[in-house]
Order: sequence, then C-alpha cells, then structure tokens
Amino acid sequence: MATGVTYLTEEGFAKAKAELEHLRSVERPAASRAIAEARDKGDLSENAEYDAAKEAQGMLEMKISELETMLASARLLDRSKVGVETVQILNRVRLLNVGTGKEVCYTLVPEKEANLKEGKLATATPIAAALLGHKKGDRVEVAVPAGVLKFEILEISI
Repeated sequence: MATGVTYLTEEGFAKAKAELEHLRSVERPAASRAIAEARDKGDLSENAEYDAAKEAQGMLEMKISELETMLASARLLDRSKVGVETVQILNRVRLLNVGTGKEVCYTLVPEKEANLKEGKLATATPIAAALLGHKKGDRVEVAVPAGVLKFEILEISI
C-alpha cells in the first residue's frame, strides 16, 4: 500500500479500527489453528492444506499491516467545518439528471468509505470530482465512459 495521508470520517475510522481488531483477535488465531491442524496431518512437503493455510495467513497479515498503516496515517475530517455554499467533501448533494429528469442524492466521502448502495460517492469519481466547488443551481457536465451526463445541483446539505 502506498504511504501517505488517508482522509476518513469518524465513522470510517471507527469501522476500520473495529475491522483491525477483529482481524487481530478472531481471524489471526483462527489462521494459526488452521496451520497447526494442517501440520498435524503429516509430511509438509506434500501437504496442500498446509500450503493453503500458510498462504491465507500471509494474506491476513498483509491486510492487518495495510489497516495499521492506513490508521496510523489517517486524518479525520471535521463535519463542523463543512459548509454548504459550495459542494465539498462530506456534503450531501441532491442532483437532477437533466437528460433523464431523475433526481439522485449522493454524500461525497473519502475513497475508503465509498459505497454506492448507501449513496456514498468517493470524491475521486468523475461525478463527484465534477461537482466539487459548484453552487446550488449550477449545471455541471460530467464526462463518463458512456458519454456526457448533465446535472443541476438542487440542494447542498451536511
């Protein structure tokens, strides 16, 4: 994982911290038990179960390391300092798709917290990036692989 600052909300930080704790306290001991069980089955040179358990442990340790690095370099975003004059990270934005007439709502979040099913759109996506800095009433064109989308910003909130 690349080193650098990771921006997170308090909710995202707590979720990552809980995941790290789960990996350390539940998954790591389970991986150790799986290796011990596979080792007890005999010759390690031809034991595919042992090799798979060791590989799974390696992947787990890599995930733990990535989470530790991310949390160590995390900077929390302060919702109290977010305004609604222009679109910025942590804003909830209600948009009108000018082409289809449909309204959509997105909350702009850091990359690590994006979840389209929950309406959380990463600021690095083309739509969010195009919206940043615009005001209510602005029309914004977004180039996407399928063509150009046109949105009108109906509302900006926190």
